[in-house]
Amino acid sequence: MSSIVIAGLSWQTPNNTPLFTNLHLTFRPVRTGLVGRNGAGKTTLLRLIVGDIQPASGTISRPPSVGFLRQNPVHRADATLADVFHVRDSLVLLDRAERGEATAEELADADWTLEARLDAALAGMDLDQPLDTRLSSLSGGQRTRAGLAALMFAEPDALLLDEPTNHLDSAGRRRVIDALQAWQGCVIVASHDRALLREMDAIVELTTLGARGYGCNYDNYREMKAAELASAKTELARAERAVSDTQARAQLAAARKARTDRQGRQLRVSGSQSKLILDAAKERSEGSGGAAARLRSRQAEAAEGALDTAREAVEVLQPLSIDIPASGLVAGRDVLQVDDLRFRYRCTTPLLEGVSLSIRGPERIAVEGRNGSGKSTLLACIHGDLQPQSGSVARHVPMALLDQELSLFGPEETVRDAFARIDPEAGENDRRAVLARFLFRGNDAHQRIGALSGGQRLRAGLACTIGHSRPRQLLLLDEPSNHLDIEAIETLERALVAYDGAILVVSHDEAFLERIGVERRLAL
Repeated sequence: MSSIVIAGLSWQTPNNTPLFTNLHLTFRPVRTGLVGRNGAGKTTLLRLIVGDIQPASGTISRPPSVGFLRQNPVHRADATLADVFHVRDSLVLLDRAERGEATAEELADADWTLEARLDAALAGMDLDQPLDTRLSSLSGGQRTRAGLAALMFAEPDALLLDEPTNHLDSAGRRRVIDALQAWQGCVIVASHDRALLREMDAIVELTTLGARGYGCNYDNYREMKAAELASAKTELARAERAVSDTQARAQLAAARKARTDRQGRQLRVSGSQSKLILDAAKERSEGSGGAAARLRSRQAEAAEGALDTAREAVEVLQPLSIDIPASGLVAGRDVLQVDDLRFRYRCTTPLLEGVSLSIRGPERIAVEGRNGSGKSTLLACIHGDLQPQSGSVARHVPMALLDQELSLFGPEETVRDAFARIDPEAGENDRRAVLARFLFRGNDAHQRIGALSGGQRLRAGLACTIGHSRPRQLLLLDEPSNHLDIEAIETLERALVAYDGAILVVSHDEAFLERIGVERRLAL
């Protein structure tokens, strides 16, 4: 079983900002969780390993075949499940063979076990759709499960998984964990899913200080990390006190010397001491003062050096601040009325059938259901992005939708330009202030949406929706905690708890739903 070895790797962003500098890491044939804040470089590191992008310097040793499950894979508009498995041509050949149209050479190449093996792979991820099913008709969770099934089907030497449980329901998450437990070989999982990370054999953390490996699961890593951080902060406080004490002693010595020099000048002026005695005293003072000054200088340099070392051990993080403007929604106000809604995609059975929902005042409602049950579709119908075949949607208050795909953005526009398009009434200073609270400060606001990590795009989406200058009284949130790091999720939870408007949320994170105070649930 091969390991993945990274030696002296350096890489910088397109705007020449260093992300990795002289990075050394070894991923052994075990399950390794890759953790770090949004923008720390988790996805970039996986792309470097798989060879999507090339390092500025350094080497990456990898096994012959590496499978990569991407966060947001791009497929053709007509792509099917067969395309995810890369077996379209092979299935066409089998179909021609069954009709008696294949040549002898083609029959020799036919894999007669392929369809049975494909069915088994899909069943292993609880997918019973035919292989000609369009990916566009599947939910985000179903597409993720299909991608993982195809990856396992290919049997690579190593697996790289980028947020594999995003969009998955509880059953889907369990299947991912079971599949990884059965896998033999090198697995690297970039994730913020604490339940998944607890199943890992090792953790690698990416920070602004570099990378650090921990030979344990997530819970033990958190304990070790907390102890390390507490020790580093104690050492930093000690080093800061040492610098302060050294500076205070230097100031005291300077004051004493100034006082002694002043007394010597006064004695010379008064003539009460002989010049010979005064000159000797001055010489002794200057000699001892020079030695003391050199000692203090060495002590100051040592203290400053210790302080620099202590600072390097403590990561300085910019705090994320999510302040949702007050909506002014009063209890009893009609917010939303959905009556007997019916929706179906072309050439499919109805996805939503007879759905009704009423929201009054600042209620908090969770939409529940398995992957593919129509949760995201319902939010799109409520927002007006999809038109139902029958039924009605009455919207009584301003609302904002943050969907899984972040379709409110264009990949080529910048964060600042997207905000200006979505909220044209806001002043430039107001936009900048909101973006800064979501960690898009200065030139960061001019980054292209397509160049951002999943977590950064979600932060931009939150800024442009809940930071809108016209307060939204209903928030439609589709898996809002996906892609966010753990600290950001906790910040979002606190902001939603303080929000005075109504919330309709789709989420498979039960802890998140409990913390934001969901009052009732709509099952699809």
